[in-house]
Amino acid sequence: MNIPDRIISEMELKRNTGERGARKFIAYKGVVYDVTDCPKWKMDMHENLHFPGQDLTGELDEAPHKEDALGRPCVKVVGRLAS
Repeated sequence: MNIPDRIISEMELKRNTGERGARKFIAYKGVVYDVTDCPKWKMDMHENLHFPGQDLTGELDEAPHKEDALGRPCVKVVGRLAS
C-alpha cells in the first residue's frame, strides 16, 4: 500500500466527519482513510455501528468484514495518524 507522507492529527481526524461538506476520514492501525465516496458510509454511519472521524482499530474485529475492505476502490489512503 502506498501511504502519502501527510500526517493527520487526531483533531483533524475528528473534524472529518462529513458534516458541513467535510470529507469522511477513519483511521486503522495508524493509517488514515477517506471513505467519503463509499456507499456504505453515505448515511454518516457505517452499518449503524461506526461513525467517521474515529480511529476504528479496536473495532474492526467486530465487523463482518476484515481489513481487506479498506482496499476497495472507494476507499482512499490519506496519510498517517500522528502518534
